Amino acid sequence: MPTSRPTPSSSVMWFRRDLRVRDNPALLAALEEGPVTALFVVDPAIWSGAGPARRAWLAANVLSLAERVPLTILHGDPREVVPRVADGRRVHVSAETTPYGRRRDEAVGEAVELVTTGSPYAVGPGLVRNGSGDPYQVFSAYARAWRERGWPEPARTPRSPDIVQGDSHQRAVGLLEKAVADAPFDLPAAGEDAAWRRWRAFREDGLRAYPRERNRPDHDGTSRLSPYLHLGLLHPRSLLAEMDTTSTYANEIAWREFYADVLWHTPASAWADLKPGLKAMRYDEPADAIEAWRTGTTGYPIVDAGMRQLMHSGWMHNRVRMITASFLTKDLHVWWPVGARHFLDLLIDGDVASNNHGWQWVAGTGTDASPYFRVFNPVTQGIKFDPQGDYVRRWVPELDHLPGKAAHEPWKSDVGYEQDYPLRIVDHADERREALERYQAARG
Repeated sequence: MPTSRPTPSSSVMWFRRDLRVRDNPALLAALEEGPVTALFVVDPAIWSGAGPARRAWLAANVLSLAERVPLTILHGDPREVVPRVADGRRVHVSAETTPYGRRRDEAVGEAVELVTTGSPYAVGPGLVRNGSGDPYQVFSAYARAWRERGWPEPARTPRSPDIVQGDSHQRAVGLLEKAVADAPFDLPAAGEDAAWRRWRAFREDGLRAYPRERNRPDHDGTSRLSPYLHLGLLHPRSLLAEMDTTSTYANEIAWREFYADVLWHTPASAWADLKPGLKAMRYDEPADAIEAWRTGTTGYPIVDAGMRQLMHSGWMHNRVRMITASFLTKDLHVWWPVGARHFLDLLIDGDVASNNHGWQWVAGTGTDASPYFRVFNPVTQGIKFDPQGDYVRRWVPELDHLPGKAAHEPWKSDVGYEQDYPLRIVDHADERREALERYQAARG
């Protein structure tokens, strides 16, 4: 009896930051050519540079996609693996927009025909320009033009995608399974179905209150969709199709796209100051203070709560990201890439464009027009946005005996330190003055 042969595929769909079947134009383009080989490559350059939390989140979502479609999972340099799998066939992808991704795709494109359809953004980086054809430098102007330009409707979802049986290597699958098993904390539910459940729950229960709740780390007022958007488990275009595009939440999507656009035009800004005006700034490298910041033992409750939330969950509330970044750059006088690297190592939504340009916005070297003399006061910020101290007590158990806003100022309580909470490592008022003096000196 003759043995049946596997169905040959017409093209390859190479998944990267688009780990979904719904609203995936690149997948649809591949399916139009006939049966498809679905490929994911565990890239050592990305894998080795990620911490255990980011590896676990990526792995969980790749394995979730593999349960939905027959995914070929391989390990190695994509410049070698992709051409070998393609074997003369066209390779379909969503456009990659990070500096590394662009270099990698350019190299792969020299060996195979790389067909690019869509990107991880509603409006691809580089497409929104001013009347002179130049990129926007300021968010508000970018956001207006972004809305005016608009974006396509969500792509249709293939009912039964014709994807041939995968031929994964056990080493690659084993790396992913081990990463999930070694996750340093419980991960959110993985996969595009989980992403859609989270969106629908937020749309029904949180979207209307988002403008007033989004700055409250003590409340569950944010969408928590950033980890899913980061890996393309759902597309921002899909969300925009189900909301008021003038809303505050749509504005946050615009910020994500603005930072991707900035990185597209200035790739060096991934790890260097976007604006050169503070090149003469004097920075410190206080090893003990940096370690206290990383471990959430600075003696400033809102800072420590945020850093512990990051360490124990792989996520941090955005308002607290700004507070902790300001503390490192303005109170400890540390150059922002030190903090950006730490965040990218731990955040499961760690995106180089949003993360690093967000850090520069706080540090005063990025897109903000008048930034450096903005110095967040960690005490007043804590009292304003966590008024009853609930967020602090949740993540800093040494302060769980202090009621209400007293948790933000243990030094004012006779029993503030009875559970061994650390003393403040710096005096904020002194360091604020120092930060401004350094700013004036750098500006000449």
